[in-house]
Amino acid sequence: MKKNETKKSRNIKLSESIHFRQTVTGTIGTIVLLLGSIIVLYPLAWMLATALKSDAEVMINPSLIPWKFHWENFAKAWNSAPFDIYLRNTLFLTVCNLVGVLLSNTLVAYGFAKMEFKGKDAIFICVLGTMMIPGMVTMIPSYVLFSKIGWVGTYLPLIVPAFTGSAYNIFLLRQAFMGINQAYSDAAKIEGAGELKILSKIYVPLARPVLTTIAVFSFNGTWNDYFGPMLYLNDEKLYTLQLGLRTFRGTAGVEWQKFMAASLIVLIPTVILYFFMQKYIIQSVAIGGIKG
Repeated sequence: MKKNETKKSRNIKLSESIHFRQTVTGTIGTIVLLLGSIIVLYPLAWMLATALKSDAEVMINPSLIPWKFHWENFAKAWNSAPFDIYLRNTLFLTVCNLVGVLLSNTLVAYGFAKMEFKGKDAIFICVLGTMMIPGMVTMIPSYVLFSKIGWVGTYLPLIVPAFTGSAYNIFLLRQAFMGINQAYSDAAKIEGAGELKILSKIYVPLARPVLTTIAVFSFNGTWNDYFGPMLYLNDEKLYTLQLGLRTFRGTAGVEWQKFMAASLIVLIPTVILYFFMQKYIIQSVAIGGIKG
């Protein structure tokens, strides 16, 4: 009896100790997440507060709570430049890049994953090797090339590279395609399906999380790109939203309230897109972790 009581007391103490450790660990984790969230969200809160202040208040009131909420700053910021044209240009570039990225990377990744040809592994290693080349190294040669063929001042330097594939995206899709059972494509071939039909009807739907992740990253990259349009575009009619934000930088200084209001407007689509697509992004990370 004494031995049983001793064992029970030990088990109780052990369970209490485990519960205490779990509570402490959970509390510490929650605190760390809260601190991280505050660090990440504070700049956005500061942007919103600045966007709602008057011109004079921006310089004298460092508080996150404006003395008076100037919601009209958003309309003034949008109407202070042809942002409707900038929005149309940005959407055009984004759609073209999305089509190019998804089409080129899907075709190349499928070839590396499911098709057999001489030198496949060597070529794939060379493709991965391009990930080691910094973008700044190819910036000047690319500009010289596009300048010589007359593409500077047009959208072509910002669109055509999207149709040439990306080593990182090719790698992600290749891993996803390799994880799909070969029996599906074998059964489709027996039914007389060709490679393109197998790719579009079987592999693309099954790799939807990875494709969605690539699409989201491509959208964000094109939507937020400032350097590329600044380098290649010299006509204001072709400007994107990011270049349009330079409108608020005048000779007398920056109109911070309008600048922050316009920046928030430009930021909204990417936040909404990530909010609705985060499920697929998490799935793609899980797929990559299991199959990698």
